[in-house]
Amino acid sequence: MAKRRESGFDVVAAWPWPVVLGLGLLAFIGIQYGIGWLWGSSSNPFLASFAKVASMGVYNPIAWFALIIACLAAFVSFTRRRQRRALLQSQTCMDSLRSMDWRSFELLVGEAFRRQGYAVEETGQGGADGGIDLKLRKDGTTTLVQCKQWRSQRVGVQVVREIFAILIHEGAASVKIVALGHYTPDAAAFARGKPIELVDGYALLSTVKTIQAQKAPESALDNPLFLAGGIATSVVLALLLSTSHARPDAPITSAPAAIHRRPSLPPPSPPTPPIVHASAKQAAAIATPKVYKAEPPMSDAELRDWEKRNREAMKILEKTTPELQTPPPH
Repeated sequence: MAKRRESGFDVVAAWPWPVVLGLGLLAFIGIQYGIGWLWGSSSNPFLASFAKVASMGVYNPIAWFALIIACLAAFVSFTRRRQRRALLQSQTCMDSLRSMDWRSFELLVGEAFRRQGYAVEETGQGGADGGIDLKLRKDGTTTLVQCKQWRSQRVGVQVVREIFAILIHEGAASVKIVALGHYTPDAAAFARGKPIELVDGYALLSTVKTIQAQKAPESALDNPLFLAGGIATSVVLALLLSTSHARPDAPITSAPAAIHRRPSLPPPSPPTPPIVHASAKQAAAIATPKVYKAEPPMSDAELRDWEKRNREAMKILEKTTPELQTPPPH
């Protein structure tokens, strides 16, 4: 059995677009905040270095890249959903079923089961020549689906046996084989009494006609305005988170000037005189300034008396003071 390879983008785009946007926003938050939070307290220096780099905002472009990829995957998911609905609505007869390729036939079958209330997963294991194409989940049970878009060949018993072996290996509840043509009698006999349902082209067309007659209204998931609003909301939330995560202090642009230039200091304030605790009288004396008055001039008699006393004092000083020897000249 061939295995169709699908990229990770295709796998994500197969999910409903609201889920894709939610995962993209979670990835944005996890990359921008989770790395530093998870490894910031680690004792491993290698992990601590990753946390330090995360705090500097180095991983922000990666976070934005993950969110942009999620937005693109959501748009692809929305587009594919509308294409599947249009594909189902365009089927009118067996000729329209025969005119499509195997990939479109697989999408038609998946949409038919999806409109019947199944959660459809495109496994990527099928292809033009075999394999499990779809996994259906409903009420806690899993059903495997293989699509056979053979125009001129009937499905034989060997194909049914292979699908039954896969059923046992996967542990699924049942399996459905949807073919454009018919089945051989041996294939029908082998499937009888087993959890195997054989669906031919006419049964598929009848199911499609029944779904078309129901004319189910488009849900919010099919409205492009809801998609645009979801993408815009995710981007705005990411911008708000980035703004709150930014450092509040602005970078210093003139670092050399700030290093070599001494900062201007304010002029020194005059010293404050010490506070002395004084008594009430001293405080009153300090508060009242002392006024000095000039003495009146001496009279002639007082002046002669002062000169006399001055001459007597000089005589006493000459008698009591020894004479100084004059040093010889050099």
